[in-house]
Amino acid sequence: MFQQFSVNHVLFMLTGLGWTIGLAAIALVGGSIAGSVLTLMRVSSNPFLSRLAQFYIFIVQGTPLLVTLFIAYFGATYLGFTVAPLTAIAVAFSFYAAAFLGDIWRGAIQSVPAGQREGAHALGLSRAHAMRYIIVPQAIRIATPPTVGFFVQLIKNTSLASVVGIVELTRTSQIVSNATFKPLEVYLTAALFYFLVCFPITLISRSLERRLSV
Repeated sequence: MFQQFSVNHVLFMLTGLGWTIGLAAIALVGGSIAGSVLTLMRVSSNPFLSRLAQFYIFIVQGTPLLVTLFIAYFGATYLGFTVAPLTAIAVAFSFYAAAFLGDIWRGAIQSVPAGQREGAHALGLSRAHAMRYIIVPQAIRIATPPTVGFFVQLIKNTSLASVVGIVELTRTSQIVSNATFKPLEVYLTAALFYFLVCFPITLISRSLERRLSV
């Protein structure tokens, strides 16, 4: 006996939306930490570190996120470790986000005019101090809009978390659809939730791009 699509089902989907936002936030934090390391490696004067980071970014960006998620989840099990689905997702999404954020931030740093570096050198600043006080503050202005825009991509990609048992928005939609046999109403509601979350973030990204004159 199928149920009627009701407010209780919508509230259940809202709990899934909370997980969706939470997973995206975890990915952004973890990806930012690892992405910062990759960025420093990419702009390093050490060719080995730069090439190593470049190779990592090339591999991860060229691999579907779903495959990365399966590797994180089933790979640990294959090695004899029991990994909770949330842990596997946090690792996979963080590694995925790091590859893109590292590339975004590397581009932002390298897009700062060379004259800024030359001026810092003329003032007697070391490479580290020039990066900290002159290059990075300008790079942040350049990198902020695409970083905010990438967060929208993370939110959408959290739908893949359902394959390892996380009940986020897409998964709750599947459950409600199976219970009510109202797929059109259910998935339109899910699409509306995604839109209500992603569209304001997109507007913020565009506003930052105009405000920072990037």
